[in-house]
Amino acid sequence: MSKAPDDRVRIAVTGIGVASGLGYGKAAFLQGLFEARGVFSELTRHGREPAGGEPPFVGVELDEPPNVLPARLARTATLSSRVAMAVLQEAWQDAGLDQVDPERIGLVVGSSNPMSREQALAAQRYADRLEFVPPRHGHMFLSSDIAGLCTSVLPIRGFSQSVDAASASGSVAVIQAMDAVRSGRVDVCIALGALQDLSGYDLHAMRSLGVMGGADHAARPGEACRPMDLAHNGFIYGEASAALVLMRKDLSMSHKSYGDLIGAGHIADGSRGPEPNSEGQVRAALNALAQAGLTAKQIDFVNGHATGTPQGDFEECRTYHSLELHHARINATKSIVGHGMSAAGALELAAVLLQIKEGRLHPTRNLENPIDESFDWIKAEPVSHEIRHALKFSFGFGGINTALVIAAP
Repeated sequence: MSKAPDDRVRIAVTGIGVASGLGYGKAAFLQGLFEARGVFSELTRHGREPAGGEPPFVGVELDEPPNVLPARLARTATLSSRVAMAVLQEAWQDAGLDQVDPERIGLVVGSSNPMSREQALAAQRYADRLEFVPPRHGHMFLSSDIAGLCTSVLPIRGFSQSVDAASASGSVAVIQAMDAVRSGRVDVCIALGALQDLSGYDLHAMRSLGVMGGADHAARPGEACRPMDLAHNGFIYGEASAALVLMRKDLSMSHKSYGDLIGAGHIADGSRGPEPNSEGQVRAALNALAQAGLTAKQIDFVNGHATGTPQGDFEECRTYHSLELHHARINATKSIVGHGMSAAGALELAAVLLQIKEGRLHPTRNLENPIDESFDWIKAEPVSHEIRHALKFSFGFGGINTALVIAAP
């Protein structure tokens, strides 16, 4: 029988799998982060064409994922599902999960409308012949299908579920996985941030909402993504996915650990739409710090949500001021790989853990004139830095605010 989560149970991250515009796998991800390699270009994936007369969309698209699925499954798997399996396979092998009882392994998928582009294309394809809609279309565009595909291939028999928290989905998946391990429901839980496959309609809607930039950077796409810079004008989309294996610290002593998750905060601020809210962000951070038994003064590194939207960046800086984080080093992973949407929190947590392991912090691309010079930003070059305690923010439409506190292993 499950019991109430025990905040004193320390959670180790023992496996990581990643996919981003920098490539598939941790090695490519880490090298690309420290090089701050430029991967932004015009979006060309079918189903993301701009309307006539509209400027092209700028962002980051993945290469085809490695073929890890049996052919019979690959034929009916969406791009989001195939990428999910690729990162999950890497994390699984990294953590050595073949040695764990399948009934003690859980999976939480953070996803938000993950197959929108492919579903829109399917709707167009069968619009005038609905009687021929394939039976698989009854479930393959659902968030739950990612979890279903993953558990049909890998021996995950504890539980599986999907959570939708917009751009905070990946972080909420991590928090749900932490709770599952702390409660004793499972010994190992994988948190997966799924690729959110935006359609052209989604992109136009985001542009109309005023939160997506890049319209004036078609000729210079590498300059479009500018988190925390005075020239910021909106987020830039980036396809991505990441999986993290969470394990009870007392059970993980025979496994390597990238870092320990020691505090989490997840709160609602009462907003319906995209409006950021510093008070909610501060509450999430204070909850996470209290759970970790730390104060903000003990945080030496912050990886921000830092989308590049003017209002979002300014509100986040207000949060840094309220928490008095002027002493901490700060960088923005989205500046290099774009905004991974529902995968962002998981991907950026992976970046934090890999930076802890390396003892270095990656640059922030295009951070030339910070909106607030009072903070210790990492700008154009990587820097050596021993991270003891890190704070990771992720926020989502609908008033969702999360914060994670990570300790070096």
